[in-house]
Amino acid sequence: MTGTPLRVGLVGYGLAGSVFHAPLIAATEGLALDTVVTSNPERQQQARAEFPDVRLAATQDELFERAAELDLLVVASPNRTHVPLATTALKAGLPVVVDKPVAGTAAEARGLAALAEESGLLLSVFQNRRWDNDFLTLRKLVSEGTLGDVYRFESRFERWRPQLKGGWRESGDPAEIGGLLYDLGSHVVDQALVLFGPVTSVHAEVDIRREGARTDDDTFIALTHANGVRSHLYVSATTAQLGPRFRVLGSKAGYVKHGLDPQEAALRDGLRPGAGSGWGTEPEELWGRVGSGESPVTGGGRPEPTLPGDYPAYYTAVAKALREGGPNPVTAREAAAALDVLEAARRSADEKVTVTL
Repeated sequence: MTGTPLRVGLVGYGLAGSVFHAPLIAATEGLALDTVVTSNPERQQQARAEFPDVRLAATQDELFERAAELDLLVVASPNRTHVPLATTALKAGLPVVVDKPVAGTAAEARGLAALAEESGLLLSVFQNRRWDNDFLTLRKLVSEGTLGDVYRFESRFERWRPQLKGGWRESGDPAEIGGLLYDLGSHVVDQALVLFGPVTSVHAEVDIRREGARTDDDTFIALTHANGVRSHLYVSATTAQLGPRFRVLGSKAGYVKHGLDPQEAALRDGLRPGAGSGWGTEPEELWGRVGSGESPVTGGGRPEPTLPGDYPAYYTAVAKALREGGPNPVTAREAAAALDVLEAARRSADEKVTVTL
């Protein structure tokens, strides 16, 4: 891309802002991290150390006072702020990227989508797990027909965190939109919809396991897709023995993959994407296996090379959408469809029923 970089304002410099958004924005050709909004002095110091030229703002109002100096706003603040901040930005004439979940309800997400469409502005949702290495590999296998007709999709995002960490994500206040159903659940549901399309029914089991916990930390969601595929999705902080990240069973073969995409760990460690860095790759011993009739644990099937993960592709697509009118990498209406499922899952668990969509 040529020309002056698009100036990006980033609201929030916690985990999402400092680990994911800021480094990816800074690594994207055609984008420049201009302003970071955080009232926390330690985070201000961190942002200035990592990005010496960045401007700092202590409040959202301070940033919106100079909205005309920006070309894009990225919302990486707590979930409860996503809708009001995105609304204010769109009304100020700014395109917006919002971290997931874009809203607490599908209706709110569709309201934001309508506002963006009326304003002629980009509204994109940061569903970075669409660019995980294992998910990219699975999409390739499905699209090429390697597995045949997929019958069952098992997806696990499991952790062993028996002690609470504190913070708004573990708050029991519904206004915070915390808990794993809306956190990791936003990822696994989005991936299931991308792979297998609309859902016709939802069953969920939502539990609070840890002592002192106030919101869900062990959740299972079963989906029936309109095309007949069944998705079984697990998100948990209380899994003492981790299962495979993916187990996908089809009429010709299955695919089993353990372990997590390496990009988050790399970003946490201060590594950055760039030419020749081997970004998003993993060693051969971590590749998944494709086969039939045998367990991959005992050597059944063949190793399937894992495609490199590519979080940078998201912001590259955002920049292209803003500069050239390219496609929005993740629309708010797609995010709303995932929220339909998450809302149905909450109702299913609360009422102990299967919900039809």
